Amino acid sequence: MSRDLPHIMPSPQPEVEEIFVTHQTTHQFYHEVQTRSEFKQHCEWYHSTSQSNRQDMERMRGEINFFQFFRRK
Repeated sequence: MSRDLPHIMPSPQPEVEEIFVTHQTTHQFYHEVQTRSEFKQHCEWYHSTSQSNRQDMERMRGEINFFQFFRRK
C-alpha cells in the first residue's frame, strides 16, 4: 500500500512553492503597508488633537477665573 502513495499524493512542484512564497511575501508587504498607513493616520490625528488642546488651553488661560471668587483665603 505504501507503494501506491506516491501516485496518490505527488510531490509539490517547485513552481508551486514559488507561487506560495510570492503570495506570502505579497501578503506580508500589504499588511505592513496597511499597518504603517494606520499608524500615520493615528499620528496625524494625535497631532491635530494636541494642537487643538494647546489652543484651548491658551484661550482658557486668558479667561477670567470665576472660581477664585468662591475660594476662601
